[in-house]
Amino acid sequence: MRTIKILLLAILLTPFVVHSSGEVLDKAPIDRADKESLKRGAVSFVDYCLTCHGADFMRYNRHGDIGMSEEDIRTELIRTGQKTGDLMEASMRKKEAEQWFGVAPPDLSVIARSRGADWLYTYLRTFYQDSETYSGWNNLIFDKVAMPHVLHHLQGWQVLDSGTNSLVVTKPGTMTSEEYDKFVADLVNYMVYLGEPHAAYRKELGTIVLLFLFGMLGLTYLLKKEYWRDIH
Repeated sequence: MRTIKILLLAILLTPFVVHSSGEVLDKAPIDRADKESLKRGAVSFVDYCLTCHGADFMRYNRHGDIGMSEEDIRTELIRTGQKTGDLMEASMRKKEAEQWFGVAPPDLSVIARSRGADWLYTYLRTFYQDSETYSGWNNLIFDKVAMPHVLHHLQGWQVLDSGTNSLVVTKPGTMTSEEYDKFVADLVNYMVYLGEPHAAYRKELGTIVLLFLFGMLGLTYLLKKEYWRDIH
């Protein structure tokens, strides 16, 4: 009975994840196998994130793994004349960022592994206007965040209803709520890939190794039976 209750509770809480700090996070619809989503996320990352944040562990040409050709990489991802073999470094200098934001924006190469996909998905959707912060923006799960809401023109302007602790849209953006959620899902999906670009190959190789071991187990068993047949 106790097991059944636990399973029912897990089903009811499927859309949400409780972070270690106690925050209730929305579940990110991550699909590493969706290469079209990864491509859209890569373009969005370059357009909206790479100006301030770097991805110093990633090279542009690695995007061939998600189905982008050299020409695709040059035309869709490279904005400032780098070569396809270069690292994805931020356009902004760290000293300038510290002067403008008070802190240098972190590198995002492994941010999804550090924070988690659900945290990123929730974070990018819960900015709201706050006149008491330096940037004029705040976030439900990152209080007094230094980062401004660079995607507000897509999502729209939100304010916090202190009575219900929920966000209310005061001015719509260029995207509907559903379109923006999909946009963020693609972006987070890409950042998950960014943190471990060889994950798909690792899993494929692991499957091959397991199949090989199971095959060898069967052959070993047959060899054992043949070896001991005359003795028994």
